[in-house]
Amino acid sequence: MKALRILSRNIRDSFKGVFRNFSLSLASISCITITLIVVAISIILTFNVKNFTTLVEKDVTIVAFLDVDVKEKDRQNILKEIKKLDNVDKIEFNSKVSIANDMMESSETFKGIMKDWTEDENPLQDTYLVKVKDIEHIGDTAKAIGKIDKVDIVKYGEGMVEQLVSIFDVIKNVCIGMVVALIIVTAFLIGNTIKITIHSRKREIEIMRLVGASNININIPFIFEGLFLGILGSIIPVCATIYGYTYLYDKMGGKVFSSIIQLIDPTPFVYYTSGVLLLIGIVVGMFGSLRAVHKYLKV
Repeated sequence: MKALRILSRNIRDSFKGVFRNFSLSLASISCITITLIVVAISIILTFNVKNFTTLVEKDVTIVAFLDVDVKEKDRQNILKEIKKLDNVDKIEFNSKVSIANDMMESSETFKGIMKDWTEDENPLQDTYLVKVKDIEHIGDTAKAIGKIDKVDIVKYGEGMVEQLVSIFDVIKNVCIGMVVALIIVTAFLIGNTIKITIHSRKREIEIMRLVGASNININIPFIFEGLFLGILGSIIPVCATIYGYTYLYDKMGGKVFSSIIQLIDPTPFVYYTSGVLLLIGIVVGMFGSLRAVHKYLKV
């Protein structure tokens, strides 16, 4: 019971401290709010770039064109050889008849040319569509497939795929670096702002020490103040993340420019992101207060 009374008193004193020094508290809250909004934007960009990369990787397909005179037995042998490769995830067969039908459905011009073709007259090639497990080794997998007997040509957008994945990786790493850097900057800015707040109350701390208050008793109210400042400073970034990202997602139809570049579904993404923002605000606020009391005032 005594511990609860002490805790409730410390919480009450912390609330009073926040509102008694409202102008300085407002500066701390504003600092937390602005930096957390930037952190939220960086987190959203980071995870969406990662999502873009994953979707592109899933969409990339190796197309193996088989010889025109390939037989059913040859196709089965080719399938077995492709399945032996470690990096192969999924294989789909697309016959030249199916390819011709798709082309005729897509264009009246193709339909006029192809509609009277027999299977023997069809000059197109059967293909195997191969999805890989690791896109970074797609080139090696394509080369291995190209060496299989009765495989004529192998295509997968060589050069462009590696370049695109490389660009996405750079963007993703830059975004992650930005998030880490912003968290550090946030901690620094908030810590310095809270230092000013606590410095203005140096006399209050000296009086507490004169009446025999221990370092722990002095620290706890300020730690709670940092917690409250972190929570208050997180409110606007959390609301902006939940409602802003959801609005943006609905407005853009869940995609950017084309269906290939899709945004992450808001639920539960915005709630996880909001939780991270709230946690950063609380931890940085508490740490800033503790650091200011210990190191700045030499308590």
